Amino acid sequence: MLKPAARLGAVALSLALSAPVLAAEPSAETVVATVNGVDITLGHMIALRESLPPQYLQLDDETLFNGILDQIIQQAALAEAAEADMGTRDKLFLDNQRRSYLAGTTLEETAASAVTDEAVQSLYDEKYANTDPGTEYNAAHILVATEDEAKAIKAELDGGADFAVIAKEKSTDRGSAEAGGDLGWFGVGMMVKPFEDAVLAMEAGTVSDPVQSDFGWHLIKLNETRAATAPTIEDVRAELEGELQGSAVEAKVTELTEAAKVEKMVEGIDPAILKNTALIEN
Repeated sequence: MLKPAARLGAVALSLALSAPVLAAEPSAETVVATVNGVDITLGHMIALRESLPPQYLQLDDETLFNGILDQIIQQAALAEAAEADMGTRDKLFLDNQRRSYLAGTTLEETAASAVTDEAVQSLYDEKYANTDPGTEYNAAHILVATEDEAKAIKAELDGGADFAVIAKEKSTDRGSAEAGGDLGWFGVGMMVKPFEDAVLAMEAGTVSDPVQSDFGWHLIKLNETRAATAPTIEDVRAELEGELQGSAVEAKVTELTEAAKVEKMVEGIDPAILKNTALIEN
């Protein structure tokens, strides 16, 4: 007969052996299928889901799960068939794709880390906070093909003709003609230089002599001017973030390329040889 302590030990062992075994928490390494002995993991499925177009992500979870798994299984079977006959072209394309993906990953991480609230604020202050926003101009124009036409219209305007009426009738810029030649408000740098130069020299309420640009001959009416106001940080946030990312990416490319040991051995190679696809056809 077992002693009390031995009986308690036997009961505990019995309970342990009869308890259900809990499955491990799924992870990226969890195998969800095999194809000819090659593992397909949950991580593979998650990575594929991230690359899907937005419309597929609207599917319910079960449909998407099964669809992704089936796609990877099919791809694995097809890839295995292709691997047996892989040639030089296939290997080179895979090398290039891997290199491109990894390079893109570095640049994406660089661009993402470049954008912080502090960096955006600093760039905004540099570009807008301590600078004079300048002047904005409100003008209208009549655009015609020749100088003679422009001079004839200028004579009509000097004689009292209505600028907006003539713009509607005769301006070849049909986009503004319907609004009587009105171009709205614009700042320095937004118009072609001959047009801008003429506007900057005008007084509000006057009409210019004919002005030639690449578009033709303009008669410009300067309606009014006003002091420009600096945009808010939210108005230009996308612009600032893009500039920060662009600068960071450019710096990272320069940094890593200059730090790399690069040796070019292209002396004597005709650049036209890149057209010779027969070199990778085996």
